Amino acid sequence: MDRLIYTAMTGASQALEQQAVVANNLANVSTTGFRAQLANFRAVPMSFGDGSSVNDATTRTFVLSSTPGSDMTPGAISRTGNPLDVAVQGSGFISVLTPDGNEAYTRAGNLHVDENGQLVTASNLQVIGGGGPIAVPPGSAVTIGKDGTVSAIAPGSPASAIAMIDQIKFVNPPAGSLTRGDDGLFRTADGNPADADPSVQVATESLEGSNVSPVAAMVSMIDNARQFQMQTKLLQTADQNEQSANQLLNFS
Repeated sequence: MDRLIYTAMTGASQALEQQAVVANNLANVSTTGFRAQLANFRAVPMSFGDGSSVNDATTRTFVLSSTPGSDMTPGAISRTGNPLDVAVQGSGFISVLTPDGNEAYTRAGNLHVDENGQLVTASNLQVIGGGGPIAVPPGSAVTIGKDGTVSAIAPGSPASAIAMIDQIKFVNPPAGSLTRGDDGLFRTADGNPADADPSVQVATESLEGSNVSPVAAMVSMIDNARQFQMQTKLLQTADQNEQSANQLLNFS
């Protein structure tokens, strides 16, 4: 009886965890460059303290969550007309500097120049170039090329006076070598900066949308709710069976 309760309890717990992941994905359906989170679970055979071995209970398992993964499928690209908007085409990431001074990676290409003349993301993280954070001359008209080249024209200068400032550092490490932080940024598992990849290209004056499917997320939420309901019914059944057994013992 205790085994049934424990198995149903872990099943209900994981259904709630899965529901939280889906809810987070659904909340970010409009977030630029968002990558859907995947909840990974693994079945673990149960062993008991009554002398029974794992082989005696091959049908009794419970589930544990593993390291969450991310769906790296590209999102839809839409044109904005903003010269500072870029959308990474295919695989690859934009390198940014986190507040703790480390390098991280994002797909969100809605960039702007802050009051300090730094090229930053919508979250005000500095974009990394070939020599560190990219600084833009005050008042300059900035454009970004498909290869990440950042160019500027000084105020009052003709278009022919355009000058290259820096080049955004794009990286394309293997998906399995990246971990996702609570801030939504990706980092290498070993903590070392990834090498720049000159083959990564961007669509200029465009943004990549979230790769979350609202319909699929809603279907998943309904399925998780049903799974949770089924597990709670098992708990109720186990409780009723235990009460019935106790009554029989009292009669005896």
